[in-house]
Amino acid sequence: MSKTGVFIETTDQEIKQSVFGVISAAAAGGGEVTGFLLDGRADKYKDQLAACGVTELVALEAKDIDFSKSPQATGEALAKGATDFGISALLGVSSPTGNDVLARAAMALKAPLALDCMDVDFTANTVKKSHFSGKAVATLEMTGALFVCGIRPNSFEAVESPVTIKITPHTVEVENSDAIIVTEVQAADSSRKDLTEATVIISGGRPMASSDNFKILDECARKLDAVVGASRAAVDAGYAPHSMQVGQTGKIVSPKLYIGCGLSGSVQHFAGMKTSKVIVAINTDKDAPIFTKSDYGIIGDLFEVVPALTKELEKQG
Repeated sequence: MSKTGVFIETTDQEIKQSVFGVISAAAAGGGEVTGFLLDGRADKYKDQLAACGVTELVALEAKDIDFSKSPQATGEALAKGATDFGISALLGVSSPTGNDVLARAAMALKAPLALDCMDVDFTANTVKKSHFSGKAVATLEMTGALFVCGIRPNSFEAVESPVTIKITPHTVEVENSDAIIVTEVQAADSSRKDLTEATVIISGGRPMASSDNFKILDECARKLDAVVGASRAAVDAGYAPHSMQVGQTGKIVSPKLYIGCGLSGSVQHFAGMKTSKVIVAINTDKDAPIFTKSDYGIIGDLFEVVPALTKELEKQG
């Protein structure tokens, strides 16, 4: 039986939520799912991972190496784990950390690599990913005995598939390269959730007119358990930080619901959120291009529509 490996990415001693969708994608392939963990907390995570279908959790270790500070050693350790456990495909989340580690692992394995994929077929060894600002979807054949694939967050639903899990500590020999050493991590505003992990996003464009006006989106977001995003125009105007930018030059997102407030629907912005399951547009311009790309459209002033939506949500409790 084939084995699919999944890089179990963690942040602040928690598994990233989008990892569970990647595990479900791996489990749907029909083979065994092996998780590779590098933060030493296998006992803490085992029940969560078993619920999604991970049959074996490999706790990777390397003598005198702190994986959190050595990205090169992390990638090489993951590669050795994939080889030692007979993995035919290695998956992970296409997050900044995931992309970095998976790319280093692929280089060590001399294996084909595809990042930001929206689908994977283990029978045909193919993946699908967006090209040309979302105007085309390419199907790529991954040749070789093993391939490496980064999955766009929220591309797959996490599906419960309980199995019995075993924890396997595994020590690998890798060099403690000093070519790149992480000395400090400066975290973004911890009060805001990660856009790429969000299942609901409400974004504002240039018509927001000021950073203070984003408060009306914040209020609505709290009722929707959503994350607030922004267009490049709003970021360039100084209304929002770059960490909130959605689009080709910002963050690529795939929420279940995306609400665009005052967005024109530029190609660059649409490339960053076109895989949203449901898109709702609010704009005063009935001819705005975003209405041709949305599932639902509201022709109106966002400063009237959004507060009205917030009030209605409050009534719903």
